Amino acid sequence: MNETAAADVAATDPAVTRVTATVVLRPQSVLLTFFGDYALDGAVLVAAGSVIDVLGRVGIGEHAARATLSRMVRRDLLQREVRGRRAYFGPTEHGRRVMLDGRRRVQEGDIVTHQWDGTWTVVGFSMPESWQRERHDLRSRLQWAGFGMVQAGLWVAPRRVDLAGVLEDSQLQEYVRAFEAAPIGPTEPTRLVAEAYDLPLLAARYTEFIERWMPYDGDGSGPVDAVSRRVVLTTDWLQAVRDDPRLPLEFLPADWPAVQAEMLFRRINGRLRRTAEREMRQRLDVIQGGADA
Repeated sequence: MNETAAADVAATDPAVTRVTATVVLRPQSVLLTFFGDYALDGAVLVAAGSVIDVLGRVGIGEHAARATLSRMVRRDLLQREVRGRRAYFGPTEHGRRVMLDGRRRVQEGDIVTHQWDGTWTVVGFSMPESWQRERHDLRSRLQWAGFGMVQAGLWVAPRRVDLAGVLEDSQLQEYVRAFEAAPIGPTEPTRLVAEAYDLPLLAARYTEFIERWMPYDGDGSGPVDAVSRRVVLTTDWLQAVRDDPRLPLEFLPADWPAVQAEMLFRRINGRLRRTAEREMRQRLDVIQGGADA
């Protein structure tokens, strides 16, 4: 399928057309969503043609799809197996861990912390100035775990955090110092949260998500491609929540939009899920894979 054909397919679903016109869905993010939803459990490998078809339905052309598949194999997120003239792809063990983490963020827990015990996790680190890549890696891990930066080298999270899990598979442990603590005067907790986290940016993401998807809550707007709509919905939601630290409710504005956005996502996803999974089982060319490549 060429890029023009992909765009024509995507245009069959009004939600897909609307959302992909306003939001940049990275091909790797879409593939992580796709494999995490439909090929995570068991040693299932999906034919490249099936993957390209699904991505084409959300406006991602064949060239970009093939390049992303190859890149994810190099990054040990996917394994590739050739059967005859066809190539099949599925998650590696590392890829499964990444996808499970994404699934937990989408499916588990509340988007805000309703009951908080008052514990803060504080992380400090120092490493050689030349270690720019390692410093970026550590910052990304801390942000993913819900930390906010107070000042250079000092990060906080208003909860208990398992730093061993955050730093797993890295060589950064010896440069990190972590404590459980609580702020004292003159540090005021609400101000600390406002300084450590970009609350206006987080709120804007949820507000925009609501504006994009509210027209399709109880949708009767036209033909619905459940597979492509669900892939786009879940990818869009994960991009909205991926940097959300799920802060205690007491630190958030009264009109915080995350809860409304979460309820909207769950309603639409719940309506699409069964149909999408049935259609995907009928559509996908899959095989049982062997050991990870």
